Amino acid sequence: MFNKLFNNNNGSDDIESQLSKENIPKHIAIIMDGNGRWANKRFLPRIAGHKEGMNTVKKITTSASKLGVEVLTLYAFSTENWKRPDEEVQFLMKLPVDFFETFMPDLMKENVRVHVMGYHDVLPKHTQKVITDAMDKTKNNTGLVLNFALNYGGRAEIVSATQAAMRELLAQELTPDDLTEELITKHLMTHTFPDPDLLIRTSGEMRVSNFMLWQIAYSEFYFVEKHWPDFSHQDLCEAIATYQNRTRRFGGILK
Repeated sequence: MFNKLFNNNNGSDDIESQLSKENIPKHIAIIMDGNGRWANKRFLPRIAGHKEGMNTVKKITTSASKLGVEVLTLYAFSTENWKRPDEEVQFLMKLPVDFFETFMPDLMKENVRVHVMGYHDVLPKHTQKVITDAMDKTKNNTGLVLNFALNYGGRAEIVSATQAAMRELLAQELTPDDLTEELITKHLMTHTFPDPDLLIRTSGEMRVSNFMLWQIAYSEFYFVEKHWPDFSHQDLCEAIATYQNRTRRFGGILK
C-alpha cells in the first residue's frame, strides 16, 4: 500500500482516497517545529514564522477533523520555551488570542472541542482568559478534540501525576508498593484521551523534546523535513499512510 501511495503523482486527494478509513489514528500528536527557521529562510523576523504557523494549525485542524481523527494534540509552548527572547515569548502568549478570535467560528462549524493542557497558572492573564473561554464555548462539541500543550513539559507532568497518585494512596492509608501505572495514568493531563497512536515532528529534528514522555511509549514516530508553516493536508495524509503501513505489536508477537 505504501509504495502505491507514493508512486502516484495525483496529489493529496488521491492519497487521501487510498487511506484505510478503519485505521485512522485516533490520537495524533504533533511537535510543530521550524517556525523560526521558516522565517529566517525568508529574511523575516521569527514572529512572522509563528504567525504563519498559526495558519497551519487552522488548516491541519480542519484536515484532521475531516479525516476522522478523534484527538489532535499540538505542542504549542514548552516549559523550556521561556528561555527564548522576551519579545518572542510575549508574541507567543498573544497568539492564542488571535487564533481563537479568528478561528472560533470554524471550530464551532467543525464541531471541534478545545482542550488546553499544561501549567496555566503562570501564563499571562489574557492568555489564561482566552483559553478558558475557548474551552467553555466548545465544551459541548462532540467532534475532534483540539488539545494544545501550552506551558507543558513531559517530565513535570510525570512528577505532578506521581505526586497526586501518592496523595491518593496516603489518603487511603496505602503504601508506595500500591502505586501502579494505572494510578499514575489516572492523574495525567491526558487521562480522558487515548495515548497518541502517531507522533509527528516537523523540520527534520529527530527527538521528542520532553513531549508526552509517558503517553508516547508505544506511539509510531514520523519525522518530516518540512518546517511547520509548510506542513500541508497532503503531508498529514502521507504521515497517516506511513502509519497504516506499519505493524503495531506493543511489545508482543503477532500470531
